[in-house]
Parts: sequence; C-alpha cells; structure tokens
Amino acid sequence: MTRRAACLLFSALILLPSSGHLSAQTFPGKPRKVVKTDRQWQKQLNSASYWVTRHKATEPAFSGALVDNHSRGTYTCICCGLQLFSSQAKFDSGTGWPSFFAPIKAANIDRAPDYEAGEPRIEVMCIDCGAHLGHVFNDGPPPTGLRFCINSASLKFVPNSADVAKARARAKAKADAKAKLKAKAKAKQGAKDSAKSDDTPEPEEPAKPESDSETPKSKP
Repeated sequence: MTRRAACLLFSALILLPSSGHLSAQTFPGKPRKVVKTDRQWQKQLNSASYWVTRHKATEPAFSGALVDNHSRGTYTCICCGLQLFSSQAKFDSGTGWPSFFAPIKAANIDRAPDYEAGEPRIEVMCIDCGAHLGHVFNDGPPPTGLRFCINSASLKFVPNSADVAKARARAKAKADAKAKLKAKAKAKQGAKDSAKSDDTPEPEEPAKPESDSETPKSKP
C-alpha cells in the first residue's frame, strides 16, 4: 500500500463509542470560542506550554509534571480552562506522557489527521481554543481501547475540592501538633531551669568587721 493510500484509509476511520476505533474527524473552519493573538498566548503561557499548545511541540518523555500524578481531580486545558480529562480515566501507559482512556466529554476534544511524523496519526486539540494536546492511539485499555497521549504542558490539574479540604485539615492538624510539642518542650525546659535555680545554695554573707569599741586603742 502506498503512503497516499494509507493516509486516505487512515483519514476515513470513524470513532464509534462502542467499538473504540479512532477517528480522524475534524472541524475545518470551525470558529473557536477562545481566540487570541500569538503574542497574547506567549504572554499568558510559560515557554513549554506555549510551544506545545500553540506550535505543536512535544515535551520529552517522562519530563512532564503530571506523568506520575495520581491525585484525584480534573485535567483542564492550560490555555482556556476547558475540562478535558478526569483522573478516573488516567492510567500508566509507560510511555512517559500522561495517558487517558477517555475524555470527560468527546465533544471537548477536536481531532485532525497528522502526518508530521512520517506516518499517519490523529492529533487531539482543545475544542474551545484549538490548543494542541497530543495524539490518540488505539492501543489503550478497556473499556474504550483508546490511549490519549497528552503533554503535561498542555494541561492544568485541578484537585477535587474535598481532597483539598482534607489536605488543608491534615496540614493544620500537623502544624497544631508541632506547636503543642514545641510548647511542651519549652515548658519542660522552663521547669528544669527553675528546679536548678532552687537547688543552688545561697551565697554566704561576708563577715562583719569588728566595731571600734572592740578594737584595742593604740597608746598616744
């Protein structure tokens, strides 16, 4: 099969929720809800996020901050804040990039054929701002069989509010316990210093000099 034929076949794939097949469906000319100039994006984003999301760069494997993140929460678009993936759909693919078997909503993900790497792939983007996220492959786990391979730099992790409250409560309890231990140690040291002071013998008073009446007078 020629490369052109393979590309045409790849572009004709259809995403069926029940089958887990990939789709190269895209939305040509679709207006984005969030539109900014390149200068505005560069000002808003850090360097890594800017090059990944606006110029389709790829961060090095295992370099992203969210690769080993196992906290519960939501992964949103770093550019516009649209909710993209849930921690419940995240799995360890061993590839070095955050991987998910499904987005929160299929409608939040835009797809387009990508031939940049020399072989056909499916690029995934944020539907609201067009930010490049990564690619989707059909070698994922059940129930979808898909693997959304996403750059950490394109995501922002928002932890569950309940988990945040619990973490704050644990931090406060830890700080309170530390303060109590410090106060207890200070009181104990104070008691030791006080006891040491009580055990110190009082200095003896100096001997009083003899009075003039008792001192023999010298003869004139």
